[in-house]
Amino acid sequence: MTGRVLDPEQKPERNELSILYHHALDIGAKFTRLLPAQPCLLCGANSHDGICCAACDVELPRLGDAHCPVCALPTPGGSVCGECLQHPPRFDHTVAAFSYNFPLDKLIQALKFHENLVLVNLLADSVVKKVKEIPDRLIALPLHPARLRERGFNQSLLLARRISRCLDVPVMANACERVRNTPPQSSLPWKERDKNMRQAFVCRSDAEVRGKHVAIVDDVMTTGASIGELARALKQAGAVKVSAWVVARTLPHSR
Repeated sequence: MTGRVLDPEQKPERNELSILYHHALDIGAKFTRLLPAQPCLLCGANSHDGICCAACDVELPRLGDAHCPVCALPTPGGSVCGECLQHPPRFDHTVAAFSYNFPLDKLIQALKFHENLVLVNLLADSVVKKVKEIPDRLIALPLHPARLRERGFNQSLLLARRISRCLDVPVMANACERVRNTPPQSSLPWKERDKNMRQAFVCRSDAEVRGKHVAIVDDVMTTGASIGELARALKQAGAVKVSAWVVARTLPHSR
């Protein structure tokens, strides 16, 4: 079993992508017009358009279609990039809604470091809109227990649970765990990040991934080292395909 592929011209449906979900979004959008205006999280202007006003929403750095289908870095015509051809990552496909640039980076930081949990639905729904193939299972990139106690929540799991509700795909909350409390990837030079993540994840013996397509959910992909190492563990446990679903992809000019 390797998931369901959607016709790119067809609108998502429940158990395909959920017609009820999109109908609910439409009703929700109309309902918000009846509520008092609230400050836009980015510019502070009063808005009836939700967390971000319409002007700021337009400025969000949405990722275009001309990118490598494996790692989501820009390529001419959306072809597989040379790096992925020469050194394929352990994951097979990437879905990314945005590039990790201003002002989207500020939204992710507000969720991750300032507990602005109201952003979960906005960011997760942006990923849902980019999905073209439905996997069998979702898994959030795990935090080490020590990091989880420090932060109080795993933003990737919150995103995965929202996506799960939208797409009717089960989340495997406890299938894999992070067994090494590694330094944050952002604190390390690029060349050390792969080494930092080696053997960081293990899958439980009862994880139901054999023969399945699993999508890993995370907030940002930079080098792909963390997702790649979890993909390695999932494939060792029998997964036949692993996709990376991220809110944002760091692009070369942003590094």
